[in-house]
Amino acid sequence: MHYRSREVVQVRSAYDCDVLVIGGGIVGLSTAYAVTRAAPGTRVTALEKEQGPARHQTGRNSGVIHSGVYYRPGSLKARYAVRGAAEMVKFCAEYDIPHAATGKLIVATEKAELPRLHALVQRGRENGIPVRELGPAQIVEAEPEVRGLAAIHVGTTGVCDYGAVARQLGEASGADIRYGADVVRIDRRPDRGAAVRTADGTIVRGRVLVNCAGLHCDETARLAGDDPEMRIVPFRGEYFTLARPELVRGLVYPVPDPAFPFLGVHLTRGIDGSVHVGPNAVPALAREGYGWGVVRPRELGATLAWPGSWRIARRHWRYGAGELRRSVSKAAFTEAVRRLLPAVTPDDLLPAAAGVRAQAVLRDGTLVDDFLIKEGPRTVHVLNAPSPAATASLPIGREVARRALAALAAS
Repeated sequence: MHYRSREVVQVRSAYDCDVLVIGGGIVGLSTAYAVTRAAPGTRVTALEKEQGPARHQTGRNSGVIHSGVYYRPGSLKARYAVRGAAEMVKFCAEYDIPHAATGKLIVATEKAELPRLHALVQRGRENGIPVRELGPAQIVEAEPEVRGLAAIHVGTTGVCDYGAVARQLGEASGADIRYGADVVRIDRRPDRGAAVRTADGTIVRGRVLVNCAGLHCDETARLAGDDPEMRIVPFRGEYFTLARPELVRGLVYPVPDPAFPFLGVHLTRGIDGSVHVGPNAVPALAREGYGWGVVRPRELGATLAWPGSWRIARRHWRYGAGELRRSVSKAAFTEAVRRLLPAVTPDDLLPAAAGVRAQAVLRDGTLVDDFLIKEGPRTVHVLNAPSPAATASLPIGREVARRALAALAAS
């Protein structure tokens, strides 16, 4: 479907760039970086509606460099996370970006979780990740305040400053990065490329369009005339900061429920030494709904109109009810943390900034579990890139760049 009105920009023969990227998060900037590395001299322009990079998913996560232990062997998440974790450490070292290889514990606190923990051991080994199994005494040796029946230690997990990574990718790319450039219209012609109009009336023309718009990627795909066959359903992750960071040495996670792409409430010692606690996962009332008070009726209406949203609700209402309870009750959130860290009290949990996960949902209610990249005429759309996309951003950027350059060569 193309938007053809008198407002729509008409593509002309003059191009401002070869590759036009929409989105200035870590995936968009990694794509710009990869394009200029693979094909020096290629003109790249990136448009970001905020006044700086990494203002949403990239800049609001807990900074973990994921090992890839959770992800289905052979999936893009598994392949790109394992490769991306090693590359991210090298990138941070090359550019003096704060990072640390901390390792993490995944802890089973109930007998019912032990089979899932053992399955993670096998999955880690299939993904080529060194995993060490621990008993209760070894858990206490590694994390004196943490209690559990069994755990695994994953040594390749770490932390870094992803905001700094995104800024460095943008600078090193040599791309023309334009902030405050909110895309409102796209006229994409298969035989000519794309022209984009921003909210201030500026027109930017590119031979190939790359959609890395994150929370707005499905809307951007439709503006370009493509049906993404999914919708972004935003889930807010609420965090606390631990008032007594000395209670936790490194990273401590529960055993995740394999039915969901969320990892559960965990403890993360960040690169600045503070300890983040969370997140839970509750429906957001706006694409950028970082609190219950942020409601955007048009966006909420679009979420409610998508059949997949209702199918998720019917299928997983018990899980959702627990997440909502932890959102509105600090005591309930504390109870979840105490499963791993019995010494924590409600007074130890100080409110911190929330994040929103851009989760792709299919019409039948399936939560898209893997990274999702689709192509249209002269266009590449990144349609599902939540965690571990920051970890995997360098390989994701290369893959998107490969597809964009192939489209450019064919034009």
